[in-house]
Amino acid sequence: MANNVTGLVRIIKAAGYSWQGLRAAWQHEAAFRQEAVMALVAIVIACWLDIDAVTRVMLIGSVALVMIVEILNSAIEAVVDRIGNEFHPLAGRAKDMGSAAVLLSIILALFVWVTLLWSYLR
Repeated sequence: MANNVTGLVRIIKAAGYSWQGLRAAWQHEAAFRQEAVMALVAIVIACWLDIDAVTRVMLIGSVALVMIVEILNSAIEAVVDRIGNEFHPLAGRAKDMGSAAVLLSIILALFVWVTLLWSYLR
């Protein structure tokens, strides 16, 4: 049976599913909670600093990217865990690659913050 939900109803339903995903990440993922608290602190700092809009967007965007990648990593882990508990090299590889993506996003955020704040403080 085809899903005939369109327009505003589809957008509202999609927003509800997104909210459920955020709630699930908060409830079940300690790393997401830790990164969310750090992102909130970083966003407050970015809004407090006397910097131009582009710099502010880059600072906030870099920490938002960490949150996005963490949610994707958590989704990968949930799917892999759903498939089975036994070790499989592909399952391990998928989880490790998701973790690596989070690490790279954190390194990028740190690079953005250090670079932009360095030029701000000079």
